Amino acid sequence: MTDTPKSGFAQTILRNLPLIAILIVAVVGAFTLRDYLSFETLRDNREALLAFRDANYALTIGVFMLAYITIVAFSLPGATIATLTGGFLFATFPGALFNVSAATVGAVLIFLAARWGLGEKLAAKMEGSEGAVKKIKDGIDENQWSMLFLIRLVPAVPFFVANLVPALVGVPLRRFLISTFVGIIPGGVVYTSVGAGLGEVFERGETPNLGIIFEPQILLPILGLCALAALPIVIKAVRGK
Repeated sequence: MTDTPKSGFAQTILRNLPLIAILIVAVVGAFTLRDYLSFETLRDNREALLAFRDANYALTIGVFMLAYITIVAFSLPGATIATLTGGFLFATFPGALFNVSAATVGAVLIFLAARWGLGEKLAAKMEGSEGAVKKIKDGIDENQWSMLFLIRLVPAVPFFVANLVPALVGVPLRRFLISTFVGIIPGGVVYTSVGAGLGEVFERGETPNLGIIFEPQILLPILGLCALAALPIVIKAVRGK
């Protein structure tokens, strides 16, 4: 018995419900949470946050990571502030570990939502395509690790783009998870270390330098990692593959 057009449409909507929910929450959050997930909010509530952490350290870790996962999974504004907060509350280490782990979990959730809703059909269509589309698909399949690390390491690539694109081109979950965790470590450690120094910044009444990742001493090593990630693609191109 074949599906009727109505039942097929209902199944499509059902499969895309997680992605639709993410989109709705992201849009609403962009307009309602921006003033709350800000450096000013962190500065004004720093003493209360530190007092709560000192009295409930394990609970603080759980609440922080849950909040960070939610921010990433729903593409809400404030991921940078959340990373700074992780450094401010827990120092560079283990703050960086909490930040990277929570960001990875959030990324996996949005990856799964996109894969379940659109990714499988799109990947199947690309698999059965010919011509230029097939060449693109073959190129992605052949260089997945390099491409995944590149989009994580390049600071200019928005985080939500790096979460959605792999889901839509058929990247395996395990490969996405590993590349995400490893690929966001450099940037995560940089911003966590900035957050760890916020105490002094608050005392001086200054604003942290969030553009630090684009400074030469930080950017050049990251670009070096990007070049290393791209090396297999370059070698294959030189060999004529």
